[in-house]
Amino acid sequence: MHAQIKFLIAFLLLCGTFPAVVCSQTDFNQKISPEIRAAFSRGEAADVFIVFTEKADLSAAKWMPNKISRSNYVFSRLQQTAERSQQRVRTLLRGSQTEVNSLFIVNAIAVAQINAALCRQIAAYPEVKSICADPIVLVDLPQQENPSAGDRNAVEWGVERIHAPEVWAMGYTGQGVSVGGADTGIDWTHPALQSHYRGWNNGFPDHNYNWHDAIHSISPLNGDTTNLSANPCGLNLTVPCDDYFHGTHTIGSVVGDDGLGNQIGVAPGAQWVGCRNMERGSGKPSSYLECFQWFLAPTDLNNANPDPTKSPDVINNSWYCDYTEGCTDLSVNELLHDAVINLRAAGVVVVVSNGNFGSACATTNAPPAYFEESFSVGSFRSNDTISGFSSRGPVVVDSSFRVKPNVAAPGSNVRSATLNHEYSFASGTSMAGPHVVGLVALMLSAQPALAGHVEEIESMIEQSAIPTLGLENCYDNNGEDYPNNTYGYGRIDALAAVNLALNWSPASGTSTPNPQSVACYPNPASGAIVFDLQEAYGDQHLKIWAADGQLVRDLQFNIQLKRQLVPVELNGLESGLYLYQFSQKNGILSGKFIKN
Repeated sequence: MHAQIKFLIAFLLLCGTFPAVVCSQTDFNQKISPEIRAAFSRGEAADVFIVFTEKADLSAAKWMPNKISRSNYVFSRLQQTAERSQQRVRTLLRGSQTEVNSLFIVNAIAVAQINAALCRQIAAYPEVKSICADPIVLVDLPQQENPSAGDRNAVEWGVERIHAPEVWAMGYTGQGVSVGGADTGIDWTHPALQSHYRGWNNGFPDHNYNWHDAIHSISPLNGDTTNLSANPCGLNLTVPCDDYFHGTHTIGSVVGDDGLGNQIGVAPGAQWVGCRNMERGSGKPSSYLECFQWFLAPTDLNNANPDPTKSPDVINNSWYCDYTEGCTDLSVNELLHDAVINLRAAGVVVVVSNGNFGSACATTNAPPAYFEESFSVGSFRSNDTISGFSSRGPVVVDSSFRVKPNVAAPGSNVRSATLNHEYSFASGTSMAGPHVVGLVALMLSAQPALAGHVEEIESMIEQSAIPTLGLENCYDNNGEDYPNNTYGYGRIDALAAVNLALNWSPASGTSTPNPQSVACYPNPASGAIVFDLQEAYGDQHLKIWAADGQLVRDLQFNIQLKRQLVPVELNGLESGLYLYQFSQKNGILSGKFIKN
């Protein structure tokens, strides 16, 4: 027995000191994904993510009062966790000849062309959760239509349709708000974009903290990997450039205005920052995550000195990681999911195009669109009907059957900026998402205190959207349900959303929340509606608005019971959608109902 104990101690010491010698085979099989094992069996090296077990606890961020405090806290917690758990593997990788990209936003390391022996050695470390593929994927981006559309003295139809000009007339154009675009790059000198660039200051550019390039190699999917100068912009850019057109077009729909009549953007008073995450339309999960990380804490041009206080308020993501193009590993999907969750915790609104795989049901199936935490956007035409290509819900890929998209926005035949200082039309949910990004900027310029309150911003956009019925009955969700799997909560309305924002105020008092919930019934309602309040003690302030932003009820009362039913008369109100908000010292509860 004594000899067996001595042998066990020797075995454990050997595993801890020389993990590749004794422990590799078991960990290799358990931790390394089948795709990577298959590549190694063919004698190939592989691009991988080394994913670590430890995750930062970011739960306290939700109760912090503003975006700066949230972003600083989240950045600090994520970076400390990564530094602690990645240390041994980083040291090991320093001596290798591989390209290494340490990511704190998801506590993972992306490694290019790792060999089987090194991978086995890393898999043996107990702090390593898994090793999965970092595939190169092609994104089927929209094509330009009439790439020389020329100048015209008009507000574009989508900008007008969501009532952005009415918001401008109120004095809110997005001023004081930063928006981000992760895409194929941006033609920063375009006359509709240059003056709106955060790095442009009275004729002097400063790209530090305003631009990042996550493209470090030529994609083999473009067929010219032997020519490192094949990309028209180059690699590792320190100046913004667009190698396709798509990124320029999308950011144009957010902020574009040349001052000469080309009013293509929803929020021309906002400032943009950008990150290139695709090489002429193909990307990798590692490049997507690198941009997500940069948006959480932008860096200087040396990719150093990250500063979370410079993170944008909202980011546009008109891309996806489709399983039909190689994004098959669910571990990779979960990394993208974690990044979205962590950005939201830091106070950044993550707007995502819902996809162009319609018109069948259950076509919202590629990350990041199908995540609960992504604010996904479908596309409608100029006649207010859904675009045929717009992906529908429900989400079946993760068996959640959640309704998607969240809302719909103008996405068919959208005119915006393109390369060579031109304008072009394009169609896709890629074009719809930027309208929502611009809407967020308008809301924050009207109510700066909303910055960082992601759930409240998203809820207001949903609540103020124009309810629209779909034609498809998708699984257990009828096309006449609200929300539905065609339009979500409906077509966005900037004027109504901004009016909601103007009526919002941050909760005062302690930042420690009490459990609370609210429901209302019947919904739809007729003569009266009953609010069911649970665990919401103390003074309550109830406001109800019509969809156009008109305040129709303003009530105050005190809750002394653990559960209380609060009836509210609806006499005198017209039929339609109404929005409500309960304010009390520990938080704000909001929702919507329909008056018959």
